[in-house]
Amino acid sequence: MKATKWLTVGLSVSMLAGVLAGCSSSEPSDGADKEKQKEEQVLNLVLGDELPTMDVSKATDNLAFTLFSNVNEGLVRLDENGKADKGLAESWEISPDGLTYTFKLRDGIKWSNGEAVTAHDFEYSWKRTLNPDTGAQYAFMVAWVKGGQAYNDGKGKAEDVGVKATDDKTLVVTLENPLPFFIEQMAFPTFFAQNQKFVEASGDKYGSEADKVLYNGPFVMKDWTHEQSVTLVKNENYWDKDKVKLTQVNYQIVKDSIAQVNLYEAGQVDRAQLMRDHVDNYKGKPEYVEQPELASGYLSYNQKVKALQSAKVRQALTWGVDWEAYADVIYHNGSKPPTGFTPFGTSDGQGGDFAKNLGDLLKLKENAPKAKETLQAGLKEAGVDSFPKIKLMVDEGDIGRKSGEFIQEQWRTNLGIEVDIEPLPFKLRLKKQKEHTYDISLGVWIADYNDPMTFLDLFTTGGGINYGNWSNAQYDKLIADAKSEPDPKKRISILQDAEKLLLEEMPIGPNNFRARAYVTQPYVKNFVKRPFAIEYDLKETYIEGKK
Repeated sequence: MKATKWLTVGLSVSMLAGVLAGCSSSEPSDGADKEKQKEEQVLNLVLGDELPTMDVSKATDNLAFTLFSNVNEGLVRLDENGKADKGLAESWEISPDGLTYTFKLRDGIKWSNGEAVTAHDFEYSWKRTLNPDTGAQYAFMVAWVKGGQAYNDGKGKAEDVGVKATDDKTLVVTLENPLPFFIEQMAFPTFFAQNQKFVEASGDKYGSEADKVLYNGPFVMKDWTHEQSVTLVKNENYWDKDKVKLTQVNYQIVKDSIAQVNLYEAGQVDRAQLMRDHVDNYKGKPEYVEQPELASGYLSYNQKVKALQSAKVRQALTWGVDWEAYADVIYHNGSKPPTGFTPFGTSDGQGGDFAKNLGDLLKLKENAPKAKETLQAGLKEAGVDSFPKIKLMVDEGDIGRKSGEFIQEQWRTNLGIEVDIEPLPFKLRLKKQKEHTYDISLGVWIADYNDPMTFLDLFTTGGGINYGNWSNAQYDKLIADAKSEPDPKKRISILQDAEKLLLEEMPIGPNNFRARAYVTQPYVKNFVKRPFAIEYDLKETYIEGKK
């Protein structure tokens, strides 16, 4: 997610492997249900930025992923513990070798235009994402399917990809290698269905407007006023509509964190994210919740800049900032200075914490004093006389700007270098990253699933999220070996070696293990916070006790 799942302004998951509930997570009693029906079931929320796209194949951020998960549904839906429950599929079988999944779709499931959702919609969607002409940055996840990577690389055929609709209700998926988390991944939006006829009829407008998207989940998008608001309404065609209590969800697009809190205090929104002083104002109150995430903030160093081709320069830039002070000054919400790239709370698949077991790879206190010396050695190594005039690209909201200014001043003070801050709209920042037209970018990666691979496979050569175009054959081999290693202990050991190499070469500079702090009105019930990728699930949220 995504990130980023790529977000700097309070966007892109939990240290818990399960789900955090913002308020009550229990079903109301019959009496409470009758009383609840008397209240207006309208929820008012904030989006931290404009949605870049609602095209399933092209989305890369958790703004879109979160909206997708509430207006559409996958083969499975995650339960309150983050485990796979029945979604559009009523059942599935997994072969003994863990390579083949056979999904049976429910009867009577429909798109918002009344057409049936079929297994063919899933086959089309996955192959559309893998089609190199689509340019899907998240194709690397669907490439886990047998033949998927070859097709995405332009070396294979669509018909050889291991996803087949054998009839309208049966989807058979064959993987290249067993994946212990694959069934939960079916709840991730990249694996959602798309209606081929609708996509092709919409053309270049697909995913760009409310009426250029089809819906099959709890809600439909009624309105999307760009840069201003989004409105969802209950989907009367949804197969499980009786569990959906909210009739409408209103979003205001608000990029400024102070403005979000002001709206909350004025009663115009029911939930707001808190930063800095607002955290202290609300901490200890019943409506306050601090939520660690499986999310890592980081600097992406573009290899097109000659000076940044030196690992020593990249190390110096990472070591040259007090990230502990950064976490407090910018966030002050439970965010922590990093020890590596994979954050605390990421499962090692054996009941342990991958990051804690790996230990402190950054060693910031030890390395900070030698950052300036390392920078000079790196510039010499790169054949550069002095540090070039470059730009640090950040999101244009207040958190993005403040983050950039903090880093700018730290580099000036600790390294004696000057950089310019380039604040951009979120959508434009993503575009420039994809096109590799930046110098250094500040972003956040939010886990797509609870496994270190979701962080570490980003930086393989030619990867869709490898924005800096870093390439290292040894690293590529480690990731490939981990993907094909059946032994869980050996697999984690390989991934540990990969992270060690990543932190030695420093193509990215980790800057924080992000958390979030929120206030939510007590009358908002069953607001289910997801631990990664998808921020929350509104399917069974309701309003009760609002005055």
